[in-house]
Amino acid sequence: MSRLRIFAEDHPDAPLSSTSVQADMARELAQIGVGFEQWQATQPIAPGASSEDVMAAYRTDIDRLVNERGFKTVDVVSIAPDNPNREEMRKKFLDEHFHKEDEVRFFVAGSGLFTLHVDGKVYEIKCEQGDLIAVPDSTKHWFDMGPSPSFVAIRFFTEPDGWVGHFTGTDIAQKFPRYEPGQAG
Repeated sequence: MSRLRIFAEDHPDAPLSSTSVQADMARELAQIGVGFEQWQATQPIAPGASSEDVMAAYRTDIDRLVNERGFKTVDVVSIAPDNPNREEMRKKFLDEHFHKEDEVRFFVAGSGLFTLHVDGKVYEIKCEQGDLIAVPDSTKHWFDMGPSPSFVAIRFFTEPDGWVGHFTGTDIAQKFPRYEPGQAG
């Protein structure tokens, strides 16, 4: 189940609030400029489906977002728990960073944890199948795919070189919980 927890940046042990109600999540995140919505596939997607089949199942929503926001590239990324590079891939996103373009991800399958650092608060968003998150450019954040990553996501880019992280050099991300799918909390 998707979830939003909000912490004071200096208290990673005690959330100020928590909700799994998607409308409440969207409303709370909108206050800091973050988009959060749910999409439904228009056709079945078989396990191991091609990128083309995945994008076809969400074509209406993809086209709407591309037209509204001017994205130039859309792709599908799939990461499985047995990926031999999973540790390096996870580590790449664990430190606080920002981008000079919006980071927009739609979870076709699986899950991941986006954590945003905004105005003295930390917003931890567990995204799961059907969730789209749109993090505005220059928003400090980190992403944890867990020790055994398992997700398929559609990514949207405005820059031709795609994902470019600008790391802040702070250690705040190490102070907050890591993503351990299956654990309560």
